[in-house]
Amino acid sequence: MNLEEIRVLAQTRGLNPGKLNKRDLIRAIQRGEGNFACFATAFDGICDQLACTWRQDCFREAKRLMQAQA
Repeated sequence: MNLEEIRVLAQTRGLNPGKLNKRDLIRAIQRGEGNFACFATAFDGICDQLACTWRQDCFREAKRLMQAQA
């Protein structure tokens, strides 16, 4: 999902996306849904949230963040 689609989704859920980046916006949506705000924290590629909407994006973003830190 691109950032604009995520902003629209946030608005439909009553959240104000403001100027949040993709990672923080998804975490705000996760909190609003009553889920863990864990987007992009699966650095080891392991996650038990199998039904998560963000699962594939999460793994990609976590990998990208790890490579940036190396």
